[in-house]
Amino acid sequence: MTGAAVTSAGPVRGIYRHGVTLREASRVWLRVAGLSFGGPAGQIAVMHRIIVDEKKWVGEKRFLHALSYCMLLPGPEAHQLAIYIGWLMHRWPGAIIAGGLFVLPGIVSIMALSVVYAAYGGVPLIAALFLGLKGAVLAIVLHAVHRVGSRALRSRAMLALAALAFVGIFFFAVPFPLIVIAAGVIGFIGARSGSAAFQVGGDHGEAGTGGSDEGLLGAELPEHARPTLARALRVSALWLALWLGPVLLIGLTSSGGTVFADIGTFFCKMAVVTFGGAYAVLAYMAQRAVETYGWLKPGEMLDGLGMAETTPGPLIMVVQFVGFLAAYRAPGALPPMLAGALGGLLATWCTFVPCFLWIGLGAPFIERLRDNKPLSGALAGITAAVVGVILNLAIWFALHSWFHEAHRVKDFGFSLDLPVLHSLDPWALLLSLAAMIAIFRFKAGMIPTLLACSAAGVLLHLVGLV
Repeated sequence: MTGAAVTSAGPVRGIYRHGVTLREASRVWLRVAGLSFGGPAGQIAVMHRIIVDEKKWVGEKRFLHALSYCMLLPGPEAHQLAIYIGWLMHRWPGAIIAGGLFVLPGIVSIMALSVVYAAYGGVPLIAALFLGLKGAVLAIVLHAVHRVGSRALRSRAMLALAALAFVGIFFFAVPFPLIVIAAGVIGFIGARSGSAAFQVGGDHGEAGTGGSDEGLLGAELPEHARPTLARALRVSALWLALWLGPVLLIGLTSSGGTVFADIGTFFCKMAVVTFGGAYAVLAYMAQRAVETYGWLKPGEMLDGLGMAETTPGPLIMVVQFVGFLAAYRAPGALPPMLAGALGGLLATWCTFVPCFLWIGLGAPFIERLRDNKPLSGALAGITAAVVGVILNLAIWFALHSWFHEAHRVKDFGFSLDLPVLHSLDPWALLLSLAAMIAIFRFKAGMIPTLLACSAAGVLLHLVGLV
C-alpha cells in the first residue's frame, strides 16, 4: 500500500488507510450478524471477540469508549455499536452495511416465524432446535464479561463501580439510566481531580500496529470523524427524512385503517424515550402493546420474546413480531398476511433507523473528545458500570435458559427474579456447563462451540429427551 494510494483523509479508489476493504468488512459484519444470539450481552460479546480480538480493527479502549456512548442512547445498544464501528472504519457506507447486516438475519427469521405463528400457532420445534445454542451463547457472554472486565477494570475504583452497578441493577432494580449517570459523574469527578484510577486499559502490544492497543484503525482521528455544524445538519436532515418519511407515507396511504398509524407512532416514540438497554425497552413495549393497544396477549408476548432470543440479531427484534400480529389482526382492506408483513417491517424500521441518526450526530463529538480527560473519565466510569450490567444480563439469560419459571421477589428493598427450582431444565444446564468447559478450559473457538451445542440440542430433540 503506497502513500500515493492512501491519504490521511481516508480512502482513494476504495483503499483505506487501515487496509480493510469494504468487501472484507461486509463479510465480517455478516458473520457477526449470523452469530449474534443471546440479546445485547451476547451480541457485544461476539462483536468484541471478532472485531477486537480476532480482526483487531479497533483497540480495546476505543471499543469500550464507543460502547459507553452507545449505552447512553435510547434503543438497541449493540446495533448502535455496530453502526459506530462501521462508520469509523468505512464512513457511512460502512455504517449502513454494518447496521443493515446486523439486523438482516433477525428480520428474515422473525418474519418467517411470525408467518408460521399466525398460520399454525406456536413453534416448539424452533425452541428445541436452539436449545443447545442458548448454552453456547451463555458461555460466550460469560467469557466476554471475563475478558472485558479484566481489561477495563484496572483499578479498585473501577472494580467497585462495576460491583455496585451489578448489585444495584440485579438486587434492587435500580433504573439503568440512573446507574449510568451516577457512574459517569463519579468518573468525571475522579478524572478531573487528577486520579489515574478512571482510565480504560488495554493489552499493550497485542492489537493493531506499532505495538499499541489502537488496532488497525490507529489512534489518529479519521477526517470523516471531525465534527462540524454543517455535517451535523446534513446528517439530521437525511436520517430524519429516511426515518419518518416512510412512516408518514404508509400511515397516510395504507388501507389498513388506524393500525399502521398506531404502529408508526408507538414505535417512533419508543425509539426516542426508551433508555436502559433491550430489557428496559421490552418491559415498556410489552406493557403498552398488551395492556394499552391490545395487539397481543401476555403469553404471545413471551412467545415472541422466545423467537427473538433464539434467532440471530438484536433481542429487540421482537418488535417485528408485535407489529406483525397487530396489523395481521386488524388488516383493514389488505390481506391479513400482507398487512402483517407491512406492520412488522414498519415496526422494525421505526426502531432501528433512528440508531443511524444518534450515531451520526453524536459519534463525531465523542471521537473528538476521546482525549479529553474528564470526559474520558466519565466514559470509563460508565464502562465499569457496563461490565456489571453485562454480568446482570448474563445471569438473567442463564436464569431464563435453565428454568422454565421464575417469580419476582420484592421485599426489604430487594427486587429480583428467583427461579422456581422444580422448573429446572437439566439438559439446558448441562449444555451450558459443557460450553463453559469447552471455552474456558479448552479454549474452544466460538463457532465450533456454537455448532457442537446446536447439534447436541437437535440430537436431544430427535431422541425425545427435550
